[in-house]
Amino acid sequence: MKRFLSTILTLSLSLTASFAQNQMSLDQAIHTARHQSVEALEARQAFISTYWAYRSYQASRLPSFYVHGKFMNFDHTLTLLQNPDDGTLNYVNSNNLQNGLSLEVNQNITFTGGTLSVSSDLTRIDQFGSNQGTMWQSRPVNVYYYQPLFTYNQFKWDKKIEPKAYEKGKRDYMEAMEAITINVVYAYHNLLLAQMNNEISQSNFINSGNMLKIAKERLQLGNVTKAEYLQLELRMLNDSIAINETAVEVREAQMVLNSILGYDESFEIEPMIYAELPDIQMDYNLVMEKAYQNSSFILNNELSLINAASNVAHAKASRGFSVTLSGRFGMSQTGPNIPVAYQDLMDQETVGISFSIPIFDWGMGKGKVQKAKAAQEVVRAQVQQSDNDFRRQMFTAVSQFNNQRQQCLVSERAMRIAAERYELTMHRFKEGNATVTDLNMAQTENDSALRQYISDISNFWIFYYQLRQYTLFDFIKGTDLEIDVHEMIN
Repeated sequence: MKRFLSTILTLSLSLTASFAQNQMSLDQAIHTARHQSVEALEARQAFISTYWAYRSYQASRLPSFYVHGKFMNFDHTLTLLQNPDDGTLNYVNSNNLQNGLSLEVNQNITFTGGTLSVSSDLTRIDQFGSNQGTMWQSRPVNVYYYQPLFTYNQFKWDKKIEPKAYEKGKRDYMEAMEAITINVVYAYHNLLLAQMNNEISQSNFINSGNMLKIAKERLQLGNVTKAEYLQLELRMLNDSIAINETAVEVREAQMVLNSILGYDESFEIEPMIYAELPDIQMDYNLVMEKAYQNSSFILNNELSLINAASNVAHAKASRGFSVTLSGRFGMSQTGPNIPVAYQDLMDQETVGISFSIPIFDWGMGKGKVQKAKAAQEVVRAQVQQSDNDFRRQMFTAVSQFNNQRQQCLVSERAMRIAAERYELTMHRFKEGNATVTDLNMAQTENDSALRQYISDISNFWIFYYQLRQYTLFDFIKGTDLEIDVHEMIN
């Protein structure tokens, strides 16, 4: 029996000894996962993508500057021209070289949806052949305005959507970090529970072995029946099996936690139990206030409503009726040299309105509008339903958390009582005042109380970080969660 006991303990220690090498608190594990896990990297890159999309939107609202040029454009071809006097067609030999440069500024007008362009250009034409010479053409100022009327204004809707989409991207990132934290809490306490189960199995195996020796002596004296002796021996064998099974569970739990933290399987962690839990009582009204103020939930609903309204506006504008106003004003001149090309400038103006009106479209335009309106009503109903579900979810989360701290205090007390009762039962068994059934029951209750305590501690932190994810609010520090955007994108 001694050799058997030694073999079991040696095998267990060989499987679990390495797990005490790197002690890590829950806060340290959370910090590590937030900075180097694959999930954190994915969330960070998703936010960076949203950030640059918003920067592109902001740039679209600012003037854009362009430089256009044509360099060494040589043309030696036959060009077909019509005589304006008699209408005859003749091929004319074209033999010239053109070089030009222009500066252009474009500005989108958000309020009207139009586009304003201002440009200035200078072109040189070198004519070869019998009529060789040089000519310059200047257009110092050229103003062009393009304005669609009674149509979908993309600039106006982007102004409503893009800032909210960017803010939602920030909140999505913070919520993703809290989701990572919840996964860490679960895996961390899973490892803690697995190690606790392994330690319980080893302790139970040793205690069962000691009790079996006492039972063997009493069996010879007739104070213990053969059935009770066999029951205790069976318990010891089951404990020996549990040692190896729980050692494998420790390794599996370690690998899961390592994967979340971004470590390979060679890195080994010893988790720690919090000495004290924060004394926090959640107020439902505060939780709802912070959830509506900070979470992505409200922004997501607002974006759904705005997009639905945008789709209706687009459907109305796409019914076929369209009017476009355009105008151009410029100054121009030509000459054999640059100074002459800028003297006595001639003005040029063009203004026009173009329109398109469908005579009969068989109700296609009306159908598009009605379809978009129906979809808008569905979105409104969905938003209302999701809001009701969200409030119920918050109520449940607050109730769970507020009950959980008391549950932890109760389970801690139950764990201490069960441990003390187990010790007393073993002492009574040694003195012959307790049966094997009493001993097995006390051991089972002690094991169950230990596991329940770890489970309750894990649930406490999971419920806490779930509320942080819903509200993006640190209830311990009493501050909103924030991110440093410049640090993330640099």
